[in-house]
Amino acid sequence: MKATQQLHDLGQSLWIDNISRETLRDGSLATLISDYSVTGLTSNPTIFEKAMGEGDAYDESIAQMAREGRSIEDLFFALAVEDLQNAADLFAPVHEATGGVDGWVSLEVSPLLVNDTQPSTIQAAASLHAQGRRKNLYIKIPGTPEGVPAIEESIYHGVPINVTLLFSREQYLAAAEAYMKGIERRLNDGKSPVVESVASLFVSRWDAAVKDTVSPEFQNRLGIAIAMRTYKAYRDLLASARWKKLAAAGAHPQRLLWASTGTKDPKAPETLYVDALAAPDTVDTMPEKTLKALARSGGVGEVMPVDGGFAEQTLDEIRRQGVDIDALALKLQKDGGDSFSKSWNSLMGGLGEKVTRLTAISPS
Repeated sequence: MKATQQLHDLGQSLWIDNISRETLRDGSLATLISDYSVTGLTSNPTIFEKAMGEGDAYDESIAQMAREGRSIEDLFFALAVEDLQNAADLFAPVHEATGGVDGWVSLEVSPLLVNDTQPSTIQAAASLHAQGRRKNLYIKIPGTPEGVPAIEESIYHGVPINVTLLFSREQYLAAAEAYMKGIERRLNDGKSPVVESVASLFVSRWDAAVKDTVSPEFQNRLGIAIAMRTYKAYRDLLASARWKKLAAAGAHPQRLLWASTGTKDPKAPETLYVDALAAPDTVDTMPEKTLKALARSGGVGEVMPVDGGFAEQTLDEIRRQGVDIDALALKLQKDGGDSFSKSWNSLMGGLGEKVTRLTAISPS
């Protein structure tokens, strides 16, 4: 049995962190679903920048929509929504079989809205979800201080949300609070408590940030320690009286999702983070390279512990080495938003150049 199937049987969903029109057309995504136990998909501006900037798979659609007079941003979202609709249809059987818990695809609101809660992010999330016309489409909203109110409001209005750009236990708990408040408001107003959500904790970027700071024995350990600490908070929340009351009313948990799980250190194993983050009732979204390395591996090791004691020991030692973990969490979240905004601007620029080239009138 492949390690991918072992993780699936453990209760962890494996999602792929990639999408392109080519993988939809040539059957690559369908193969990942059938052969690698993949049950969902995530996207972001960096992924779409690469997908739309390379090759000619989008050119015909770009030219047609440009002739219709669409703005570059509208053109992008139309292309992205079409891809994600097709991916959502591939995952629809999983979504149906799991009662809506799994089988999701994700689309991000414009990263330029990262500091704009009211009304832009809320309106954009509702509009994109309506445009997608798929019940297994998550809209991604960053879990920044400005994004948290938009998460609560979107959940209240029934929009499934993938909370992105979380880097710490505290940031996760703020997102979980927003989710529960949204569900509680729905119950108070006689609405269904079933609105799905995941909370995406980014892992490997921690270790990339401190690689020149911590001693060799603590290289590639900070991200895992942060994840273990956050997992304990997640399990504690699910055991709380407040959550049990919501669950009794029919609400589904906001699952914890491990993001940024590809190994960035060339000296470390390709499956370093995937092996460490094996945990039931979670999602691991990973690059295709990491997924296939996992499938080739000998199998899944130990399940992530719930007590968090080892994680706290690691964090204490890393603090002693001069790392301000709280400050770094805030910096990583800001840097993550800046990176997506940079990719977004590059994506918009690249699409603009394509529009100009594809709609140019040839000399007679």
